[in-house]
Formats: sequence, structure tokens, C-alpha cells
Amino acid sequence: MSASPRKAETILRRLEWTVIRRLDGMLYGDYRTLFRGNGVDLADLREYQYHDDVRHIDWNVTARLQTPYVREFHEDREVTAWFLLDLSPSIDFGAETRKRSLSIEFITVLARLLTRQGNRVGALLYGDRLDAVIPARGGRRHVLGLLHRLLERPQLARSAGTDLRAFLRTAYQVMPRRSLVFLVSDFFSAPGWAEPLAHLSQRHEVVAVRLCDPLERELPDMGMLVMQDAETGEQLFVDTHDGLFRRRFASVAERRERELRTALARAGVDCLELATEGDLMESVLRFADLRKRRNRLVGGGMRAARGGPLDHLERSA
Repeated sequence: MSASPRKAETILRRLEWTVIRRLDGMLYGDYRTLFRGNGVDLADLREYQYHDDVRHIDWNVTARLQTPYVREFHEDREVTAWFLLDLSPSIDFGAETRKRSLSIEFITVLARLLTRQGNRVGALLYGDRLDAVIPARGGRRHVLGLLHRLLERPQLARSAGTDLRAFLRTAYQVMPRRSLVFLVSDFFSAPGWAEPLAHLSQRHEVVAVRLCDPLERELPDMGMLVMQDAETGEQLFVDTHDGLFRRRFASVAERRERELRTALARAGVDCLELATEGDLMESVLRFADLRKRRNRLVGGGMRAARGGPLDHLERSA
């Protein structure tokens, strides 16, 4: 797929007028609470208290004084955000809008919102392996370049199957500094990715962004048709008139849904769901509201229990 820089400029301008400016107004003043930066300067040492992040324990001081002490930092408000993008063949599916198009628009919107506030964004691109790293930089030109790279990237006709486990393990090595990370995928992958995702979330602030289409959950009655596995190309002739077949399909989809949510919960990662028939701006606002509600809990002296659904969203480095 070939795309000119002019096409990228056209798409970015459209999103700036229809989504980004509206979100910018709605979220004005909330960036300091929505996207916290990384502490880089040591400010003080104090005794460990319940709910402190164990990663901030100073083990040398703790050993000398025989009492746990933690480091406190001056917080740097600059955010470095990384988009981990699953661009395997299955994201080219969609009844009306392709998941790939939805993914590109989401990344463009979030990247521009972040860079408008002086932050930096980068991306790791996965087809059937991690094959491109776009370094984190700031500014509109960088967002435009990222969008152009995504538009001109060719679609994979076939693959040996998606392996998010290997992708996440490699990503952990590529991103040494604590960052805000968006894993954008439909999660049609070989199993075993929850553990490396949990490992990644111990260093970074991670949000799973799930791409989905209604046809992946329930089949309409469309008669005889050929279904094709987007990853392997394997084809199957099915009769969607058959109510039993449609119920079996929905049952398998429901089981996968439960397994996916369980895996994300075990990894300690919240999920922002983007549906191809949904509204992108409303989805981003739901994400913002989630973070602000978490912030109010912390600001009011209340703390979510460790491992809870919001616990990872407002950890300071």
C-alpha cells in the first residue's frame, strides 16, 4: 500500500478538526493528571509505608538501618509514550471499518494530543515479528511522519500466526526508561502473552487497546459463505442459516472474551476497547474519565487495593 505525504496531511488535518480539537477542549487542564511524567531527580528518603511502590525501596539504606526506606523523586511532567502496534493480517478485518484504520486514527489522535503538550511519542511495529522501531520524538511533524509510515506500510497477506509474547519480550528490551505504553492489538495471538505483559507493566504504565469488530462475536444469518483465517489463509465453507452453527460460534467467541479479560486482569492491565462501529472520541473520553476517577480516589486520600483494575493507572515513577 502506497501513501503520499499529502494523504497523511489530509488525514491529520481532518482528525485535528473533528476529534483532536474537541478532545483538547474537553481535556484542557487535565493533562497533568491524565498523563503523569517520570520522576528523575532524587528528592528525599523516608520510611516505607503501606501501599508504597516496592520498586522505590533503597536497599542499601534499608540494610544499614534495618528498616525499609523508599526514595522520593521530583516528578518530571514530560511524558514519553510508546505505541506497540500489532499490524498482523487479522487487523485488516472489519465489516464496515477495518481495524487497521481504527488503529491508525486512534494512534494519530493520542500522539497529537500528547505532542501538543510537549511530550514525545514513539512506536514499535509488529507484523509477524518486531520489524520497525520509530524513536520517540515530539512535534506535529513527527506525528505526521508516524502517520505516513503507517499508511504506506504494506499489508501482510499471510503469516505463521501472531505471537504477542515474543513481541512484548522484545519491546521490554527496546524501552529501557519508564514510559506510558499503549499496546494496540486485536489479541488474536498464540497464548502465553499475559506473563510478559505483566512484566512490562512492572516497569511501564501500560494500557491495552483492544481492536474488535461485531462480526467477531456474533454471525448474522447470511446463508452459505466462505470463512477465511486472516492469519493463515485457511478457508472453511459454512452455512450461517444453521442456528446451531451460529450459537456455537457465539459460544466460542464468548469463551475467548472471558479468557482475554482474565489474562489482562492477571497482567494487571486495564483495557480500552475500540470497536469498529463505535465512536473514537467517546472511547478516548471514557479512558480519560477512568484516569480522572482514579486520580480523585488518590487525591481524596483513598487508595485502590493493590492489583485492582485502576491500580496501575496512576503510579508515579
